Amino acid sequence: MESAEKLSVTVTPAMARLIRQRVEDGSYGSASEVIRAALRAFQREEEEHAERMASIRARIKASVEDTGPTYSSEEVFAELRRRYESKVAGGFHETPSGPLE
Repeated sequence: MESAEKLSVTVTPAMARLIRQRVEDGSYGSASEVIRAALRAFQREEEEHAERMASIRARIKASVEDTGPTYSSEEVFAELRRRYESKVAGGFHETPSGPLE
């Protein structure tokens, strides 16, 4: 285990009660253990958040750099309208073959 550094922290009464409860119910051996566990959870959460943000940034970058065809909103809505009108004319009897059909 790493060497320890003593710090003084101020918590709300509700947080202090929670810490005491966890020690009293035997979940942790001391208030320090509760705080260390909370800090480890916070650190994991921060790391997961950083990973999610990196993933989002990578997807955005890939999207921006995508050289595939692009469609304006007008083109998309015109195609959706055409498909809808085709379905209405046909009576909606066929099984959809994709998410927009």
